[in-house]
Amino acid sequence: MKAVQILALGHAEFVETPKPELKPGYALIRTHRLSLCGSDVGMLHHFPEERYPMLPGTTGHEMVGYIEAIDAPGSSFKAGDITLTLVPDHRAMAEYYLAPIENVLPLPPGKLVEELLQAQQLGTVIYACKTLPNVIGKDVAVIGQGSAGLWFNFMLRRLGAGRIIALDLQAHRLRLSQFYGATDTVHNREVDGVTAVADITNGRLADIVVEASGEIAAINLAVDLVKDDGHILQFGVPRSLEVPYNYRHFFFKRLSLKGMVYATRDPGHACTHMALDLIASGATDVAPMITHHFPFAKVLEAYELHRTYDEGAIKIVIEMPEGESNR
Repeated sequence: MKAVQILALGHAEFVETPKPELKPGYALIRTHRLSLCGSDVGMLHHFPEERYPMLPGTTGHEMVGYIEAIDAPGSSFKAGDITLTLVPDHRAMAEYYLAPIENVLPLPPGKLVEELLQAQQLGTVIYACKTLPNVIGKDVAVIGQGSAGLWFNFMLRRLGAGRIIALDLQAHRLRLSQFYGATDTVHNREVDGVTAVADITNGRLADIVVEASGEIAAINLAVDLVKDDGHILQFGVPRSLEVPYNYRHFFFKRLSLKGMVYATRDPGHACTHMALDLIASGATDVAPMITHHFPFAKVLEAYELHRTYDEGAIKIVIEMPEGESNR
C-alpha cells in the first residue's frame, strides 16, 4: 500500500509498505478521509532529530474509513461499515490502518463524513475541558484560533464562561472566533495582547488561559495574560523539546498549570462519543472551519499549507482515492 513516511526533520515522502495483516481483536480500516492537526505539523517539523525516521503512515490521526475486514467476535461492526477510527500512534496517513476494535467508533447518520471526522479533535477538547476549574462567569482567554482554539470557544460557551477572549496572529482565523463562541477577539500581531486583554477585563486580566497553539511565544504569553492565582491549560503541543519559560513570573503570580494530552486514554472514549453526538445533532456547525480539501497524492502540499496557514486555511481534509484498493 501507499503511505506517507517522515524520513527526517521537515521531510516526508510517499513510500510503498506492506498492507497490515488482520489479527484477533482488530479491524482493518480502508482510509477514506483524514484531516490535519497541529500535532501532525509538530511531528514533521519540531521533534528531536533522533526520532527520525518515523514509521510509515506517520503522520495522520484524524481519520474515518471503511472496515475492510474484522476479527472481533461479539462486535456489532461488520465489513463495509464506515467508522471514526482513533489513531494514537499517528500512523493513519496510509491507504489502510489496523486498529484495535475499541478504537473504532460508529458514525451517526445525517451529517457529511468530513464533518463527523472533526469529532476526533472536538473529543480531545472536551476531554481537556474536564480538567478546567469552574468557568461559570469567568474571563477566559484562548490563545490560538485554529480548529482546536475554535472548539475551546464552543465548549467554554456551553460551560458558561462569562467572557471568551480569542487571540491569534492571523485575522482570517479570528473571523470565525465569534461564530464558535468568542465574545471578544484580539489580533495580537497588530496590538499588544496583554494590553488588549487588560482593557477588555477592566484591568483584571483573565481568570483562565487556554494555550492552544504550542508556539513558544504563546506559551509565555499565557503567563502574562492570566491574573494572580489564575489557571493555565496547556493544550498546544510544544514546538520544541525545550521551552524558555518565564518561570519567575509564573511563580510570583501563584499560578496553576495543567498540561493535557492522550485523550485516547479516556475510558470508553466517552468524550469522542459526546463530540459525535454534538455534531450529529446540529448543536454546532462544523462546515465553516473546513476550508481546504487535498487529494492524498498532494498531502505533502497540504502539510505545508497547514504549517503556514496561508490562503485562509483552518482545517484541511485529505481525500483518499475511491475504489476497492484505494488506488
